[in-house]
Amino acid sequence: MNPNVKVTFLGTGTSQGVPVIACKCKVCVSLDYKNKRLRSSILIETGGKHIVIDTGPDFRQQMLREKVNRIDAVVYTHDHIDHISGLDDIRAFNYVLKKRMDIYCSEYVKDSIKRQFPYIFSEFKYPGIPEIDIHIIENKLFSIEGVSILPIEVQHLKLPVLGYRIGGFTYITDANYISEDEKAKIKGCDVIVLNALRKEPHPSHFTLQEAIDLMMELKPKQAYFTHISHQLGLHNEVEKELPPFIKLAYDGLNIDV
Repeated sequence: MNPNVKVTFLGTGTSQGVPVIACKCKVCVSLDYKNKRLRSSILIETGGKHIVIDTGPDFRQQMLREKVNRIDAVVYTHDHIDHISGLDDIRAFNYVLKKRMDIYCSEYVKDSIKRQFPYIFSEFKYPGIPEIDIHIIENKLFSIEGVSILPIEVQHLKLPVLGYRIGGFTYITDANYISEDEKAKIKGCDVIVLNALRKEPHPSHFTLQEAIDLMMELKPKQAYFTHISHQLGLHNEVEKELPPFIKLAYDGLNIDV
């Protein structure tokens, strides 16, 4: 039996977010809140634990908007700036929860964090820096305080990125290729979240049609697209083009799996 999983979409935008700075396209000037997208991240609540996947540059804003007062762990998909640069704001939870934060990531993401946040690991610890414990994960099942998580390794051009399956829920971002072996891990999911950047071809992200085709193959009960750029189009217009079981995610959306 799959555990109950509550998912909050903290952000559903691509690396620049939506609106894009200085852009005057119809999406960026839209007043519809569904067309305003912070960088992609989710909060998972399951088994009494609160787990965040990715801390992008909007992490502080996302935590304040959703009134999050507790996180048990952070899991990273990969090391691009739009997915890790909010790590410094973990220190707020260090202070409130009076404990170090557990971080789960691959070896190369750990190395990148050390390069981008050297002060966290310096011999002299300046007062107030983030206090973290990094746990290295590989492409095999691991557990966070009783919550089982299955990595799904996908390709982001040539960069390996980890998606994650928890119970009947799978979250994949920044992908343009998934092998048959990794697809097999996803099959049977009730809900799949997948990146769908835009309609035009892109070297490292699924297009809208590619994402639709993959969901038609995997056949979840419900699918949501995320990591969306302003080039995809207006939220309400694009949703009319999707099969009934697929929706566009938006910032602040809550789902129960």
